[in-house]
Amino acid sequence: MATERYNPRASEPKWQKTWDAEKLFETKNDDPRPKYYVLEMFPYPSGRIHMGHVRNYTMGDVVARWRRACGYNVLHPMGWDAFGLPAENAARDNKVNPRDWTYKNIATMKGQLKTMGLSLDWSREIATCNASYYRHQQKMFLDFWKGGLVERRAAKVNWDPVDMTVLANEQVIDGKGWRSGAPVEQRDLTQWFFKITSASQDLLDSLDTLERWPDKVKLMQANWIGRSEGLLIRWKLDAATAPAGESELEVYTTRPDTIFGASFMAIAADHPLAKKAAESKPELAAFIEDIRHRGTSAAELETAEKRGFDTGIRVVHPFDPDWTLPVYVANFVLMDYGTGAIFGCPGHDQRDLDFANKYGLPVIPVVLPDGAAADGFQITEEAVVDEGAMINSRFLDGMRFREAFDQVADRLEAITAGNRPQAERKVQFRLRDWLISRQRYWGCPIPVIHCEACGAVPVPDSALPVELPTDVSFEKPGNPLDHHPTWKHVACPQCGKQATRDTDTMDTFVDSSWYFARFTDPWNEKAPTTLAYVDGPNGWLPVNQYIGGIEHAILHLLYSRFFARAMKATGHLNEVKEPFEGLFTQGMVVHETYRNRNGWVTPAEVKVEDFDGTRKAFMLSDGTPVEIGSIEKMSKSKKNVVDPDDIIGSYGADTARWFMLSDSPPERDVIWTEAGVEGAHRFVQRVWRLVSEAAPAVAGVAGAAASGGEAAALSKGAHKILKAVGEDIGRLHFNRAVARVYELTNLLSPQVAEVAAGKAVDLPAVRQGLDFLVAMIAPMMPHLAEECWAALGGEGLVAERPWPAFDPVLVVDNDVTYPVQINGKKRGDLTISRDADQAAVEKAVLALDFMIKALDGKPPRKVIVVPQRIVNVVA
Repeated sequence: MATERYNPRASEPKWQKTWDAEKLFETKNDDPRPKYYVLEMFPYPSGRIHMGHVRNYTMGDVVARWRRACGYNVLHPMGWDAFGLPAENAARDNKVNPRDWTYKNIATMKGQLKTMGLSLDWSREIATCNASYYRHQQKMFLDFWKGGLVERRAAKVNWDPVDMTVLANEQVIDGKGWRSGAPVEQRDLTQWFFKITSASQDLLDSLDTLERWPDKVKLMQANWIGRSEGLLIRWKLDAATAPAGESELEVYTTRPDTIFGASFMAIAADHPLAKKAAESKPELAAFIEDIRHRGTSAAELETAEKRGFDTGIRVVHPFDPDWTLPVYVANFVLMDYGTGAIFGCPGHDQRDLDFANKYGLPVIPVVLPDGAAADGFQITEEAVVDEGAMINSRFLDGMRFREAFDQVADRLEAITAGNRPQAERKVQFRLRDWLISRQRYWGCPIPVIHCEACGAVPVPDSALPVELPTDVSFEKPGNPLDHHPTWKHVACPQCGKQATRDTDTMDTFVDSSWYFARFTDPWNEKAPTTLAYVDGPNGWLPVNQYIGGIEHAILHLLYSRFFARAMKATGHLNEVKEPFEGLFTQGMVVHETYRNRNGWVTPAEVKVEDFDGTRKAFMLSDGTPVEIGSIEKMSKSKKNVVDPDDIIGSYGADTARWFMLSDSPPERDVIWTEAGVEGAHRFVQRVWRLVSEAAPAVAGVAGAAASGGEAAALSKGAHKILKAVGEDIGRLHFNRAVARVYELTNLLSPQVAEVAAGKAVDLPAVRQGLDFLVAMIAPMMPHLAEECWAALGGEGLVAERPWPAFDPVLVVDNDVTYPVQINGKKRGDLTISRDADQAAVEKAVLALDFMIKALDGKPPRKVIVVPQRIVNVVA
């Protein structure tokens, strides 16, 4: 009888409806089973999910379903990172309210996610734009403020005069706003900051405790925190050139050993000394004004042309009163880093060398690389950054870095000017406090009221949440909260006089820095969290497995780590300071790009054919040729996007899930191909045929391992594969688990063929193999697993069944393979029973063909057997 094809269009909605009706994935906080918290980074509701979402959430779902089967009470929630600028732009461009735009997108994306069959607890769904969520965020802001972790101060920012908002450094491109194209200004604005720098050392040190984080992520965070041990040196200004009232310039350096290679000083455009010098130099003032309109991102400063202006001021070298160096204002020095001043050592810093060559400044090599000859050693176009011995450095000559560092530090610390030493050792961090103020509407309002009499006053807890007004206009540029006729006007909570609300809203990174805690008890309205269920004795935190993209390796993860510490300090957490115990960063989904004479075209518009090994592409509409481009991350701009709805509609969710898991190691990019998807779908059909062909014969049979005969190999293989698949999922080696499932289907196929042919077969062994197969695919292809289980006459739902137990006896190999050496060189292998004694191993080795030939009739001088490891024959 022919087997009907598996129909995902009918099967998948049926089982999703069944799971929902049974509320299988709603998690109870008081469930006594051991807890396991699986969390994928929640999405921004941009409008539709993409294949990156499919991959990310499939991986998390496999872990959640497998852990549930292993007996855990699994928390696997979902929510929406719903505030942000795109909603505000959409409101302005499409004349819609950001709230309406956001919730419409949430509804669309939630429907798409549900078609994937994810085992999510939707009862805990949160949206960060909902006042029931950000009310608690406002409460934490106030508690952090009270606890000394929030500060309001003036800061230099990138200001877009058209959009009338602060821009991040990365949003300034060629000195212009990334969206408006307007020249950016540097402005001093009073802003709110989270004092993340207070935790710099702890954030750095605690990276060593994150054993289940990728090393590359920990390294990225360590570099961002940027701890350095250096020397703060006070350079005396040459009195004849110094502006009135100025006598010294402080410079922090990690390389005081190169002090004799200094040839210039460089200060930031907004350094006090630069401003003082500009008062009498209009050309310098114009140069500084020009720099104010340039971006200050690290990437831009790295690639931008190095520019400077000689102020005419000179400093005196600390070790030579007759040696003075020029002071430049330079575009690559920022006031936010160090002291806003550096000494330039062109010989051993490429940036300094480029600057020196441009302005004709001396280049003095002071470090001789190991192996280089000192005579005639020069540096012209490429700085030397290798380790070596000091040269041209007077009393430092011949020393290595550490000794020279200490020698300079010791000598300068011994020199005092006034009541201070000329230098002091200092630890410094690259990390800066987190500026959270945004001059935007669609964000969490900052719960502060500004009163002329009382200053900045916290909104009382009883008045929280401070909700966004719904009747806003985007006709004027800038922040709609500033333009609202009534919202910002309020009485001061302290004195009752007329005051105004703070019209800034919080950086959306704040919203995503604590959502992992809110998921643990989203119904509680008394506090941001309920300690007992967060990280108390019965708590969920830390998240056991967190999954998301590498693009969030620095800021989101660092901010979340800080937030956990701040929550602990203010009583919102008991013990946990590291929110994510295990972290996995999956690769991207990439696809070929296609282009015709009119520009980029989508994969859905293209037909690709193979002509004698050469792939060519054509437009489906008219057959015109299409250029096949490079493989890149799926993006709307390149149009190489595959719509998950199209794939699920054509092949089913299980096919998409299986392909995402099988194609490559999960930490690497996955190349989406039509051939790959079709191959995954063929396997779905193969599993269905295997089960449905065997089902009539095994439906009423209890599964059991074969004790002998041909089926013994099936049972032994099935138990070994079951053990390995569990281990692979536990390690997130999904592609390896997929490969092992293929192995099991290969073992089952000949046995099932005999069953279908009516031949005598060990039906309990076949039934057990099929039961194992269904259990193994259940986390990865849950709809197919349920359909197969029903066909086999199984009771209940696969989603509720425990993970099968393997037989320890069956997973042990009876044979062992010995590498065989002759005089220490490997010549072959011997496979023999694991129970064979030494005499039996020696006898078997000497009977091997290559051994007989090598010995040529002579007895060996010695046979060395290392049990279960290796055999070495000394001829």
